[in-house]
Amino acid sequence: MLQTRRFTDRSALSMPTTPTKPRPARKAVVPAAEGTRRHRQIADKRAAILGAALGLFSRFGLHGTTIDQVAAAADVSKTNLFYYFANKEALYVAVLRDLLDVWLEPLRAFAADQDPHEALAGYIRSKLAFSRDRPEASRLFCLEVIQGAPLLRDELANALRALVDEKAGVIRTWVDGGRLAPVDPHHLVFALWAVTQHYADFATQVELLTGRTLADPDFFEETVANVQRIVLQGAEPRA
Repeated sequence: MLQTRRFTDRSALSMPTTPTKPRPARKAVVPAAEGTRRHRQIADKRAAILGAALGLFSRFGLHGTTIDQVAAAADVSKTNLFYYFANKEALYVAVLRDLLDVWLEPLRAFAADQDPHEALAGYIRSKLAFSRDRPEASRLFCLEVIQGAPLLRDELANALRALVDEKAGVIRTWVDGGRLAPVDPHHLVFALWAVTQHYADFATQVELLTGRTLADPDFFEETVANVQRIVLQGAEPRA
């Protein structure tokens, strides 16, 4: 019995065993909160770079600003900056597109079923608020256009033109319906841009001549009221 048990035991020990398959490595699971935090960090860093670049480009222009200056102002390394933007020109165009998108938002709101006076009054207030809150953005856009818009020409000739043509159609509807004086829609848009952006592009002149700026709440409200009165009375339909 003992020998048989030993033989059996040895046979069991000598039997080939089926190799076990290695378990696949588990993929690292990033918690949703962690992914959201990373996206927010990326967005915040990109916004910091754009903000720093806007301040420098509006003061020194494209050619007078260096990547080193932008990186230092945004508190990032050059290597990190190039992760977000391929070169200085790409950064410059991104800044312009970003501000153009915000700058045009009030114009996008124009609709044929709006009261034209309320629409124009609201637009004037929004554009003057932009001139008050982001004067450097207005000045940078002005500088780019004065130079012939070399890096923004396609944007102006396509996206901006399409939007202005669309909203000119809205203004024309108001005119045809007798709700506005017979003004050319494009010239009305140009006049709105000129008078509202003046307070940003020529802020120094405004301050030297009046001793006040749009940062003064009372002066801001006075400016809004006066510009609204001038524009709306000029666009008032005649009996």
